Amino acid sequence: MTQPKTLAADSSSHSTESSAEAASDALDVGSLGAARAAFVEGGDAVRVAKELGFTDEDSFLASVGAALRMEVVELGEMEIDSDLLASFPARLIHRRRVFPLKRDGDTLVVVLGDPFDVGAVDAFAAVAGQPIRPALARPRDVSRLIREHLGVGAETVEGMLAQNDTDPEGVELLEEGDWDDSEAAEMAQEASVVRLVNEILTEAVELRASDIHIEAQAHSIVIRYRIDGVLLRQPMPAEINRFRAAIVSRLKIMAHLNIAERRIPQDGRIKIRVAGREVDVRVSIIPMMHGEGIVMRVLDKESMNFSLMGVGMAEDCHAQFHEMIKMPHGIILVTGPTGSGKTTTLYSALSEIQSDEIKIITTEDPIEYQLEGINQIQVNAKVGMTFAASLRSILRHDPDVVLVGEIRDFETAENAIQASLTGHLVFSTLHTNDAASAFMRLVDMGVEPYLVSSTVEGIMAQRLVRTFCEACREPFTPILEDLPDDFPRAQMAEMGPIYRPVGCRACRGTGYSGRLGLFELMKTNEEIRHLASERAASPIIAQAARDAGMRSLREDGWKRVLEGRTSIAEVLRVTRADRQAKSHA
Repeated sequence: MTQPKTLAADSSSHSTESSAEAASDALDVGSLGAARAAFVEGGDAVRVAKELGFTDEDSFLASVGAALRMEVVELGEMEIDSDLLASFPARLIHRRRVFPLKRDGDTLVVVLGDPFDVGAVDAFAAVAGQPIRPALARPRDVSRLIREHLGVGAETVEGMLAQNDTDPEGVELLEEGDWDDSEAAEMAQEASVVRLVNEILTEAVELRASDIHIEAQAHSIVIRYRIDGVLLRQPMPAEINRFRAAIVSRLKIMAHLNIAERRIPQDGRIKIRVAGREVDVRVSIIPMMHGEGIVMRVLDKESMNFSLMGVGMAEDCHAQFHEMIKMPHGIILVTGPTGSGKTTTLYSALSEIQSDEIKIITTEDPIEYQLEGINQIQVNAKVGMTFAASLRSILRHDPDVVLVGEIRDFETAENAIQASLTGHLVFSTLHTNDAASAFMRLVDMGVEPYLVSSTVEGIMAQRLVRTFCEACREPFTPILEDLPDDFPRAQMAEMGPIYRPVGCRACRGTGYSGRLGLFELMKTNEEIRHLASERAASPIIAQAARDAGMRSLREDGWKRVLEGRTSIAEVLRVTRADRQAKSHA
């Protein structure tokens, strides 16, 4: 088994043994009291380290460990003894934030999330029946280790099995749903079930998940979070499968859905507050073979920053797009598959041009984020409030700028074009693979080519790629023969090193943290208008745009790779080779 290594011995630590001793001298009674209060309040060691004048958390922990004569360990690469872990109640580990590491002769080595919690040591000693040697680690690492090996909600599940309910905490439901007196409703409202669902939602928000997938299998329930566009399975205690009906019922109540209906799909919405932040959760439930499957879209309003530069747009692309969105009339389209950030780009564009002199009205399905100073309309097809119908009504409200959530059919496309011809600037989205294909898509809907070519002023195609975790990315020299044919090899020496992901505790081993956009901006010039009106094929229009200076999605991706922002594998994952691209070898 891998031995714990001290932070002082870790090359990533800024502490040495001598500096730790020197720092411990600085921890007077008052400093130790502040440190103790920080751990009691939830382990905010980073904040207290700064308040006490330490350069980083590791040097602070080294000083606390030296003052308390406690070894400080690094948990990132440790091998966990699963048999030892199974011998302790999950409830005890969660509640006291203590994790058993190994047995060293007659002594049990445990790592503490709170080094001042003497009661935790006594509690573990009572269960283990042997002396305890406590060690100290970063509080957030201890919490992460507990979740990874016991699963989200493990403490609550154990309590449910023991029929020992605890009070729900951590999530505030802003709109409580209605429920009847059925057995399913009563089970869903038990405090332990409420707490379990709250923990699933809280974990998703803390991990920046955009979606939560709860899938019923034959003998288990699987929970996956989509983080930075990729689904990651979350560890869960096996016993959670016994409560999946209660989990589904609780989510239905929160989303104002019919808990007795299990035969047809249902859609709803949950409004909650997590750690003081308002979060909207869109709920979709579909009956499947082994039970109901649930997907929840998490919309964290507080974490959104609607800025074109914030979504990763390069300066030259931003300058062109900013000029385009200030046009007095015309149509500007943003294209790409679902989940490529089209709505965020449009919201960012509206935020840039918003002012008291401009009236902006949007029609969306659904309204994902509420924008201050912008009039937003929710599409409701059940009552005839479609994109086309709402767009006709919008034009009677004297808008300057109109955003149509998506052009799906001929009627919507026709109304959007008429709006642009009558002096309005219209933003919308299309589902096409690249910018040039948008012309053909509108023509295929039934719009006359001359109308398309005369009204569409610009088209932005985009994708999202994951960005490197700054804590663990590493430079490497790729083998030239292994590089894609269109990779700009000649620029490698000029731009600096190419990086690849590694994986660490900060990024949960993925090597990535966050996302940025790749953009392909096509500004309609006279040649492109002529080609579009003549129904020219998309590759011909794309080549004309490239000749005029357009940078394709793939080329923008290679630019980001050379800047050290993302990896070659990420660009290959979300883009395809340009049909007219030539090798840069």
